[in-house]
Amino acid sequence: MILKSIRISQLYLFLKLKKSLRNKTDLTSQLNPMEVLQYFHMNGGTSETGYASNSSLQKRGIEVTKPIIQEAILEIINSISSGKDIPKSISIAEMGCSSGPTALLVVSYIIDTIYNNYGALSGSPHPEILVFLNDLSSNDFNLIFKSLQGFYDQLKKTYNSLGDADDDQKQHRCFVAGIPGSFYGRLFPSRSLHFVHSSYSLHWLSQSPQGIKKSNKGNGYMAESSPPSVLEAYLKQFERDFYSFLKCRFEEIVKGGRLVLTVCGRADDTSPSREMRCFGWGLLAEALREMVSQGKIEEGKLDSFNMPLYIPSPSEVKSVILNEGSFIINRLETFEVTSGEAFLLKDEDDDDDYKITAGKNFANFTRALSESLVVSHFGEEIIEELYKRCREIVAPRLSRDRSMKNKHISIVISLTRE
Repeated sequence: MILKSIRISQLYLFLKLKKSLRNKTDLTSQLNPMEVLQYFHMNGGTSETGYASNSSLQKRGIEVTKPIIQEAILEIINSISSGKDIPKSISIAEMGCSSGPTALLVVSYIIDTIYNNYGALSGSPHPEILVFLNDLSSNDFNLIFKSLQGFYDQLKKTYNSLGDADDDQKQHRCFVAGIPGSFYGRLFPSRSLHFVHSSYSLHWLSQSPQGIKKSNKGNGYMAESSPPSVLEAYLKQFERDFYSFLKCRFEEIVKGGRLVLTVCGRADDTSPSREMRCFGWGLLAEALREMVSQGKIEEGKLDSFNMPLYIPSPSEVKSVILNEGSFIINRLETFEVTSGEAFLLKDEDDDDDYKITAGKNFANFTRALSESLVVSHFGEEIIEELYKRCREIVAPRLSRDRSMKNKHISIVISLTRE
């Protein structure tokens, strides 16, 4: 009887362990939001599948919003220089900085604006500038830190052009630090920031919507075949997350401080499924379904996979801002960013070369954004084959005609904290 009881106990423990391991492989649907945030990131490094090599679209979007960023910084300078108590430092946060060349691009815009205007407006040297680069803890911060010396060297050249090179102290008035953590929670002390910027990050949700596993089988994202209940669940998750973001920033930003936010969006309140497909999620889902049909991925694994991503409309963004109630809307505008430069070759390139290169580039772009989520849910063993299939699927569909390049809608929002 004792031996029989031991065997039963061993069997029970084995089955319990097996169930536990099975659950752990399905991270996206099983882990709570804080656990999900620990493994999600854009691909690090400088390889052809890294975010640094696949962020030209985001860079173009930032370049379009440069005048709006400069406008906000000039308002901050005016406010500071006309006040009774001039702060010793100006604090700036770049939220969702990732690890590519865009991480310091906005920072350079901001610093140039301060350097070129503060003295003229206030009649005194500008305060020290504190720059905080924020992203999730799994982000490749090391890649950014390695580029800082070149960034500081460029600042010295800026001072030289302004005739301030004689004072070494002036060359060290900008300090950059990394701040890991989710921007859907508090990151900074109360009333410590003057300016917050975020580009192409807030459409990423803190988690996939709960309760859609059965109703969104085989889609993996907000697809055209997704029922209205799935779209509604995604919208509600976006509203909760964006509200939390604004509420936290209200606590952290000084009165009169500014935010400039850019997100992937859509032009109106029509279904977001088209915009989602343009960014490659339909391609990824199609490749996953192929692997399911061939028995290389369990059908249940695909059914439980849903991208934590929502593409909002201007009215949806505005509704959350007004509902939260702590910010004045200065600008809420849409603009188009055209992709396709990396997917189209010169006229003299032959068709075979075009298909190979274009398909590879598009798949690399999708992989740079999605690989960490795919690995966490399906495991590393499918990765190479999955994105190889993506290349093969997309190559014949990409047009050589430059007029056929995808046009992605972005929303830029400029806010003032009341």
